[in-house]
Amino acid sequence: MASIKQIALIGSTGSIGRQTLEIVRSFPERFRIIALAAGKNTVLLEEQVREFHPKYVYFQGHKHDINGSNYLSLEEMLTLPEIDTVLMAPAGITGLKPTLWAAKAGKKIALANKESLVMAGDIITSAIRKSKGRILPVDSEHSAIWQCLKGERKAIARLILTASGGPFAKYTKEQLARVTPEQALRHPSWLMGPKVTIDSATLLNKGLEIIEAHHLFGVSYNKIKVLVHPPSVVHSMVEFKDGSIKAQLSYPDMRFPIQYALTYPERWTNPKLPRLDWKS
Repeated sequence: MASIKQIALIGSTGSIGRQTLEIVRSFPERFRIIALAAGKNTVLLEEQVREFHPKYVYFQGHKHDINGSNYLSLEEMLTLPEIDTVLMAPAGITGLKPTLWAAKAGKKIALANKESLVMAGDIITSAIRKSKGRILPVDSEHSAIWQCLKGERKAIARLILTASGGPFAKYTKEQLARVTPEQALRHPSWLMGPKVTIDSATLLNKGLEIIEAHHLFGVSYNKIKVLVHPPSVVHSMVEFKDGSIKAQLSYPDMRFPIQYALTYPERWTNPKLPRLDWKS
């Protein structure tokens, strides 16, 4: 019988956190949520605690148990020996310290918080090497590159990150001058949290992803390119020295890279994930 993977989910009430719990629900015999941590949404966190019964819980600004789950500080939580994988999904700068704590503790980090690598990529990757931990990319582009590079890390010519172009890809300068936040929050392909959705609309997110790719894969910036691909089916590509290219494709759904990071190195059948329809 396969062993149960024991997970700490940091940022459980955000978009990635909620989608992570959808994956966990699909495999109740194979995942166990050991710890949940959230920042603001106490109502949803309490619901998650009632459903998943984690041993430990953290809620920003509070130091009390929730529904029978014991309070722990984030730093204590991320050094728990029973945790196999930390799914790191806070938004923005709040992910920096917990990512570094998990890296120093030698954890497998399923990383959805790109900002931590943008701010402190050298520090975090150094901590990972010293502790013999590992980063498992959750961003769809970096998950794609990670999969394409299996066994061929030494033959890279360039990495090609794809970008949907966001909701304003075909807008003129005049149209861009009149866009609203509400329009920017309607991403044409992906279901994401508000920060990443806005950053995608301005293409700032792609700039952050270039820095993230540099730190994750050790590739110089002049070998990282961006290709606008509105369907968001090709998640990224690797071109090799002989001119051949590998690409990773799937339906644009964040649950694919989340599940792969949690199940790595295996691939599990999940009938709840949508499949590409090549006829259409």
